[in-house]
Amino acid sequence: MIFFGRGFNLYLLPLLALALATGCQTSRADKKLSTLRVHIESSANIAEGGQTVSVLRNEPVAIMISTLPVVSEANVVAATLLEVPGGYAVRVRFDETATIMLEQYTATSPGKHLVIAGQWGEKIDESRWLAAPLITHRIADGSLTFTPDASRDEAKQWVLGLNNVAKKNAKGALK
Repeated sequence: MIFFGRGFNLYLLPLLALALATGCQTSRADKKLSTLRVHIESSANIAEGGQTVSVLRNEPVAIMISTLPVVSEANVVAATLLEVPGGYAVRVRFDETATIMLEQYTATSPGKHLVIAGQWGEKIDESRWLAAPLITHRIADGSLTFTPDASRDEAKQWVLGLNNVAKKNAKGALK
């Protein structure tokens, strides 16, 4: 067997090493998943089917909620981290089914809270009650915007995971 060393361009060796180092790895960002549960505040007199949760870490607020969520990550179409004056917010856009549910609950429950829980991280190990926005009007467009009780990095991870779940849901719907 004859080998010609001159036939191989040594200038391309660093590019080949870079391609092998990065091209063979799968993206970990695509594998990160998140959960979302939106609950409605319930009356304090409901003994069954209710649970009291503590929302916000700095100044905790106890809110009684219905244990069944109104909408979840299964209904997410897209999530976005928004820049707003003084910080950031998260906007979650829901599918048609969740849009109807969100509209019904917000139309019949003004003055109550939507209580939002989320999980994120490598193994969905981070979880907490993220927000409890007050219902001031009917939400008819299927889009929920709120400021989460999370750092910007945590919010980015959570939004990334929600978008990955939305992609998986969309692929499952096409099959």
